[in-house]
Amino acid sequence: MRLKTFSGGIHPSEFKHLTEHKIIEKAPIPEQAIVPLQQHIGAPTECIVEKGDHVKTGQPLSKATKFVSVPVHAPITGLVKSIEILPHPLGIKSLSVLIEHDGSEDQSFSNHNSNLNINDLDKDTILDRIRNAGMAGMGGASFPTHVKLSPPSDKKIDMLLINGVECEPFLTADHRLMLEKTEEIVKGIHIIMRLLHVKRVIIGIEKNKPDAIQLMQKRTKRYKKISVLSLPVKYPQGGEKQLIYAALRRCVPSGGLPMDVGCIVQNVGTAFAIYEAVYFDKPLIERVVTVTGPGIAQPKNVLARIGTPFKNLIEFCGGYIPSASKVLNGGPMMGIAQVTDEVPVVKGTSGILVLDQSYAKIPDEQPCISCARCVDICPMKLMPNRMTSYIEHDQIEDAVKYGLLNCIECGSCAYICPAKRHLLHYIKLGKMRYNEIRALS
Repeated sequence: MRLKTFSGGIHPSEFKHLTEHKIIEKAPIPEQAIVPLQQHIGAPTECIVEKGDHVKTGQPLSKATKFVSVPVHAPITGLVKSIEILPHPLGIKSLSVLIEHDGSEDQSFSNHNSNLNINDLDKDTILDRIRNAGMAGMGGASFPTHVKLSPPSDKKIDMLLINGVECEPFLTADHRLMLEKTEEIVKGIHIIMRLLHVKRVIIGIEKNKPDAIQLMQKRTKRYKKISVLSLPVKYPQGGEKQLIYAALRRCVPSGGLPMDVGCIVQNVGTAFAIYEAVYFDKPLIERVVTVTGPGIAQPKNVLARIGTPFKNLIEFCGGYIPSASKVLNGGPMMGIAQVTDEVPVVKGTSGILVLDQSYAKIPDEQPCISCARCVDICPMKLMPNRMTSYIEHDQIEDAVKYGLLNCIECGSCAYICPAKRHLLHYIKLGKMRYNEIRALS
């Protein structure tokens, strides 16, 4: 019996124990929400509110201008204080709407119809609800969900993979969601099945979450098309291409998409949000975030409104310990270090990680010793050592020939490098330089 995994990969310390047994707590509504208008991959949205407007929870703040785009919504009720360019947790600056909470009651999304039969809704109605809810992938990539669920007619989709792997160290938001919102996630899966007419559904979960595996198996055993796949613990098992290969032995071609091999992959958090959008007409205005790390006094899993400043959630979790020194959006492998803790939670924020001085220290970089360990563990079968050498010498086209654009930026190469080379940094720099060159050509 073959091992359900992929070639390469690493085994970093998990640090899940800090929050894996912490139930999801509801974070306080922020007094001021910062809502970036760009929270997805694709075309920017157009702002449809003005300074001084009064907005209600769930009201659209922007509208999609193209197909690959989704609106954003007001996460709180209050006054639009300003519309300005502000820091974004992805390390950029983005036009954002600042809303000052007026203390009034939130709009209710309690019009739940427990007798709703998904088969009574046509596909266009379901997709409209998902699109209008501003749904974007909640596993980190933030690709517009309605686009992913509208494959071209020439792409025959027979498999749906639900990603409950959560392989990033420290993060447990998806784990807790699977334990606490199991039935809702399963209903979300059925909505996706209704749209895609797939033959099978596989829910992939790593073996370090035995309680989630057991519960999901129990809740889905009456559905013949749905199965739960227990996966070996290995990073980055949660990558789309790695999960597809581990579960199905299908290889997504270079530059291709999962639909090219008959698959659609959705995160468990996205499945839950789809359920809320279709059953409640609820826009994506909140999500579960793991606030954790050695620099946090009381690590927790929290349900936070989109637009809540990081510092609010950190204070809710007891604040910083004295030796705290770095804040990241996401986990330690793929997370992005922040210059301020006043950046907001966005649709793709699965975790806020605070490191102390011992973990945050960046080791001195040494010359490459040509050991090829980065090549051995690369899950995309690339040569990070060769690519970064080209990038250092500004030979970007040569780096592209060696697969620069295929890199998923998992950080495995930098983790394993005995010379502590900043390999991921060079790769990100190379991609940036490549985009600059293309823009000028």
